[in-house]
Amino acid sequence: MTTYSFNPKTAPGHQVLAAAGKTILRPGGEAASQQLFAWAECSPGDRVLELASSFGVSAIALARNFGVNVVGVEQNSESVQRAREAVREAGLSDRISFFEASIFNLDQLEERFDVVLAEAILTMQAPAGKAKLFRLIYDRLKPGGVFLSHEMITSTSEVSEALAASLRVNAQPLTAEAWRELAQEAGFAVQRQDSGPMDLLDLSRLIQDEGVMGTVKFASNLILHPELRDRILEMRQVFHQYRSSLGYGLMVAQRQPD
Repeated sequence: MTTYSFNPKTAPGHQVLAAAGKTILRPGGEAASQQLFAWAECSPGDRVLELASSFGVSAIALARNFGVNVVGVEQNSESVQRAREAVREAGLSDRISFFEASIFNLDQLEERFDVVLAEAILTMQAPAGKAKLFRLIYDRLKPGGVFLSHEMITSTSEVSEALAASLRVNAQPLTAEAWRELAQEAGFAVQRQDSGPMDLLDLSRLIQDEGVMGTVKFASNLILHPELRDRILEMRQVFHQYRSSLGYGLMVAQRQPD
């Protein structure tokens, strides 16, 4: 359980999941993130910018597995603190740093990066916000750099209303084709796309993402804290209700050489 005070009935879904001990919060889970990282073909020393870096889980995985340097952008102060502690424990403070700011302030960064990573954050933006972020991301990439996207996809607008009510955030997933069009409108050349089911809260995915002990801890917190259990079961019900039209999408898009 987290130590800060919040209302489980109104808190955003990702905060509720984190409070219950969930560490992997991306829609496709750890396996989808690893697929995306592999597609990027990162080289040691590459500079990676991660949007909404949360607790630093992806930043640590990238630095460990590919030898890259990561700058995480995160506006939640407590998340930044937890991420910095995790990075110190991992012995990666020389390769990972965090910029405490809104993702809409990327223009405050002067550096251009080899890779920009965004997971489960563009979905939460209104149409104008999505378009603006694609442009900001394009500007922060070096010519030839790649944007890695891991977001929710849907085939019906009905899903957005149910998700927003359940997650308590402005969740507006798009079709895979609509995500592609947004990237192209910003100037990107889309190289690869893939998709899969929204099974983040299924038992098999929980064990794969969190391990057996992590899953036991998560389940124990749900038993001990009914206010968390009620919210998470509500989210799980929506995921299952719209299983046929809700999933995750991966995309690799390249900034064109100047």
